[in-house]
Amino acid sequence: MLITGGSQGIGAAIVQHARKSGHDVVFTGRNDAHIQETAAKTGAHGIKADVSSDADNQRVVDEALKKMGGIDVLINNAAFGYNAEIGSLDVNAMRTLFATNVFGAVDLTNRVVPHMTSKADGDIVNIASTSGMKGAKGATVYAGSKWAMRGITQCWQADLRPHGIRVICICPSEVQTNWMGKTGRNNPNKLYAEDIAATIMAGLEMPRRVLWTELAVFREQSVEGRLGAWVPGCLGAWVPGCLGALGAGSIEREQRVIR
Repeated sequence: MLITGGSQGIGAAIVQHARKSGHDVVFTGRNDAHIQETAAKTGAHGIKADVSSDADNQRVVDEALKKMGGIDVLINNAAFGYNAEIGSLDVNAMRTLFATNVFGAVDLTNRVVPHMTSKADGDIVNIASTSGMKGAKGATVYAGSKWAMRGITQCWQADLRPHGIRVICICPSEVQTNWMGKTGRNNPNKLYAEDIAATIMAGLEMPRRVLWTELAVFREQSVEGRLGAWVPGCLGAWVPGCLGALGAGSIEREQRVIR
């Protein structure tokens, strides 16, 4: 399993869950200390790399193949945020963000896919956001990148389904991570990174005949404190059972929040 942005936050939680499930894991990050900490805790192999760099992406693929003998699962998680209203946003900052959030994921996936199609098997998980499902004030850049990843996911599904490769888009609501420099967000009404990691692992562990095309994940606001999940698009249904159900008011509140 190859995970980008795996040294902290949601990425680190995915690394931890994947290792507990017995997967060999290679992950990337840009901070040496975070990479070393996650590698030491999980036994996964960390690589310092920037997904916006074509050369880094090829180096990561080469090292992952050498370390694991193949790449069965690719999780495109690396991303960062930028908020600004139209009329005052920095377009160069937007280009820089898209280089990581969109073009980096496309470039890396483009290099991994031939190794999956040669085996007619594999899974690709794109981490988008509920910000890519509903516009918000100041969210042109970040939300735009996540809207892009949702559309790209659908295109890859059409490209790769005939080859036995599943492509899944996960759209978390706000998650308590050190997102955009915000630390100490101990808010019991928000999701934890572990929630998203568990969701992803559940999707990957489904029988091969099962494909989650897209899944939005919210923190249930009810007294029961259940986790809500919504499958939009052609499925258009609430996921029952342990995931619970979410009222329309909660959806509206959560979709205003940028992860």
